[in-house]
Amino acid sequence: MITPLDIHTHRVPLPLESAIQNRYPETFDEKAEGWFSIGIHPWRIKDYQKHYPWEELHRFLSLPQVLAVGEAGIDKICGIPFDEQERVFIHQAEMAEEIGKPLIIHMVKSTDEMVRIRKQMRPSVPWIIHGFRGKPAQAQQLLSHDFCLSFGALYHPESLKLTPLSRLFLENDEADVSIESLIEKAAEIKGVDFEEMKQILMNNVNNTFSCVRGDK
Repeated sequence: MITPLDIHTHRVPLPLESAIQNRYPETFDEKAEGWFSIGIHPWRIKDYQKHYPWEELHRFLSLPQVLAVGEAGIDKICGIPFDEQERVFIHQAEMAEEIGKPLIIHMVKSTDEMVRIRKQMRPSVPWIIHGFRGKPAQAQQLLSHDFCLSFGALYHPESLKLTPLSRLFLENDEADVSIESLIEKAAEIKGVDFEEMKQILMNNVNNTFSCVRGDK
């Protein structure tokens, strides 16, 4: 069994088990091979016209090949009213808690709001900010409230440097870049060798996405 070191991609990876592929309820094929995360992205809220496929999403999230909920989140520049974004996000966060799977978070200009929601909900499952590009002060704020951070092709090196190894993840998202090159860059920033960084990430994924180990 391959551990998906790339925890968030919109590309079809080779081999299929090497990454967690992001899907939406309407684009997920439960017969497809590989690992997946499924959720309602804030950009897509307008497409549902408040008729959200909650039952279908819940059923998909219960499947063993679906390792995480998301990406879900709050994006203040997407044009969707904040109150509706927050309701949709919280509903998915509650699903993640009920099912016991990590939450992959899309967050744009909403750090304070995300921290507030986490403090109110006090979740037991990991909340992972995907594609984090913020400055070190923002990274430190999120880390102090027990978020995990996932870094893609573009990010502030100092933010990755201060992220504890135990809460660090990597992803290629939509970028045409290999996970190996991202691991190599992260290893250099963290001052460890490639194989050590790869093992750290493998442990993080295995410990966080418990379905990989066959626990669920």
